[in-house]
Amino acid sequence: MKRIEAIVQSEISKQVVNAIRKKGTEGVTLIQSLGQGDGERPEIGGHQIEFNSTDITITVIPNSKVESVVSEIIKVAHTGRKGDGKVFGSEITESYDMV
Repeated sequence: MKRIEAIVQSEISKQVVNAIRKKGTEGVTLIQSLGQGDGERPEIGGHQIEFNSTDITITVIPNSKVESVVSEIIKVAHTGRKGDGKVFGSEITESYDMV
């Protein structure tokens, strides 16, 4: 199993969640966050914003779905500009339900 984390611009996060679900993934977590990377940060009132509004989507999926899910996330979130986001994958060796 793999944990896939996608950090994307907030205005695109709902489309990313829908893309993940479209690929047959049952569980998705969405976390609102602030981030700073290589992308441009807007200026408001003559002051540059220190952090951009970003969201983090997290899902755990079987290894067989990784390529398909990651491709769909990138397809939906990619604009071609710096600051589109980042996708991380990590191995999950154990998982427990809190039942």
